[in-house]
Amino acid sequence: MRLRTLPDPDHLPALRAQHALRRPANGLATGPQSPPKILLLYGSLRERSYSRLTTEEAARLVRFFGGEARIFDPSDLPLPGQISDDDHPAVHELRQLALWSEGQIWCSPERHGQISSVIKAQIDHLPLSMGGIRPTQGRALAVMQVSGGSQSFNSVNTLRLLGRWMRMFTIPNQSSVAQAFRQFDEAGRMLPSGYYERIVDVVEELVRFTLLLRPHAAQLTDRYSERVHAAERATAAAADLSAIAIAPQAKGANA
Repeated sequence: MRLRTLPDPDHLPALRAQHALRRPANGLATGPQSPPKILLLYGSLRERSYSRLTTEEAARLVRFFGGEARIFDPSDLPLPGQISDDDHPAVHELRQLALWSEGQIWCSPERHGQISSVIKAQIDHLPLSMGGIRPTQGRALAVMQVSGGSQSFNSVNTLRLLGRWMRMFTIPNQSSVAQAFRQFDEAGRMLPSGYYERIVDVVEELVRFTLLLRPHAAQLTDRYSERVHAAERATAAAADLSAIAIAPQAKGANA
C-alpha cells in the first residue's frame, strides 16, 4: 500500500516521558480496548517536507499512546477528476484507509494563506458516501499546520471547516508550528519546544476522543433526514416489486 515507512517509530527524543500518559483514554471506555486506528495525511511533496516531518512526529506519538498509525503517501495521487471515475490505485487505497480509520490527523503547510493543493486533493478524493458507506462520518479529527514565517491559523481553520463538511468530530485542540525550518534537526526530528508540546497535547486528545466516540459513532451520526430518505427508497423499491409481480406476462397477454 501507499504508506510512508515511519523512521525510528519508537524513538521520541523531545518527549519527557515521565510526564506522558501511556494510555490517556483509560477510564473513558469500559472493557478491553483495541488500539485506536489513526490515518495521517500531510500536505507537501518536498524532499524535506515539514508537514510530513510533523506528521511523522504525530504518528510516533500515536504509537506511544497505544494507537495504530498509518501515514498515506500522496506522491502519485492524481488530481480529482483527472482520471475517469477516479479509478486509480492511489485513490482506492486512500479511500480504503479512510474506511479503516477511526480517527484522522490532517497536517498542511500554509501556502498563500491557505492549505496546500496536496492536502486538499486528498480530502477531495474522500467522498461523503461510497455505496452507502461513509468513509469519514463519525470519525475523530485533529488538525495541524506548519508555517515558514510567523504563527498563523489560516490552514487549521480551513481544515476545521473541511472536517465539519466531511461530518467528522474535530477535537478542540490544534497545532500550528511557526518557522518550521527552525524546529527540526538535520535528521528531521523535532526539537523540544512549546510547539512540540502542543503536538503531544493534540495527539493525546485525539486518542481520547477516538476511544470515547468508538461505541457511540453510529448513534451520534444517525440522522432524521437520512431515515426519511431510506424509508422512501424502501417504499419505492417495494412498489416496483409489486408492479412486477402483478404485471401480465407477455405470453399470457398475447394469448
